[in-house]
Amino acid sequence: MSASAESPSFQLDGLGSHHRITVEPPSTSAGSGPWPVLLCMDGDDQFPILRKARAALSAREIFPPVLLVGIGYGASYGKPGNNRSRDYTPTAIAEAPHGGGADAFLEFITTKLWPELGRRYPVHPDIRGIAGHSLGSLFALHALFKPAPFFNRVLASSPSIWWGDRAILKEVAALQDAGTALPAKLFLSVGLKDSESMVGDLALLEAQLDARPIPQLEITRERFPEHDHYNAIGIGFRHGLAALFGN
Repeated sequence: MSASAESPSFQLDGLGSHHRITVEPPSTSAGSGPWPVLLCMDGDDQFPILRKARAALSAREIFPPVLLVGIGYGASYGKPGNNRSRDYTPTAIAEAPHGGGADAFLEFITTKLWPELGRRYPVHPDIRGIAGHSLGSLFALHALFKPAPFFNRVLASSPSIWWGDRAILKEVAALQDAGTALPAKLFLSVGLKDSESMVGDLALLEAQLDARPIPQLEITRERFPEHDHYNAIGIGFRHGLAALFGN
């Protein structure tokens, strides 16, 4: 599935990639803003799913105005030019020696993409969201578990916690050791027909957060019994949007 031509888009170059930025503002009845922003990883493939999830909630009148933004490469999964395994991962691994670019990608988003969005749209200064699935949600978690994170609304659908011998759990532990407050909302979900590793690793993250809660971090958790790694995206996005932004 590719991003719909109905949504305006622009190109933003950085880190050797031509990023396709696809944007869907709230409806015309939403007023002039400022609007909270939700950035969707894997925008080439997953932004249409996010748009559909928002439309379902809006039809039930339980979703406020939010500016949806998809960041992609103009290339789907596995295609030349798609650098998700480089940009979304906190460390290199044997199977992906080019990985480990998450910090550089986060800097690109916060210092180049976000100011550009602010020039084009009435962006809310304080409500900044990020959504992803699989490697995209691993990146979202990496962006969250910082001493002073840029994003404070995080939707993590079926996160690839396994990457780098569960490196993200070490990042969480470092934040817990520091005792730093994290005023943010986090949504975690996975389909129970996903792999044992995906389901079990998310349980490990949740147990770690339960054992030593991070002050001011609000967590919502969901399990979808009839969904696997692929068809859990839509329901995860829908429930996550409602949890993080819903009325």
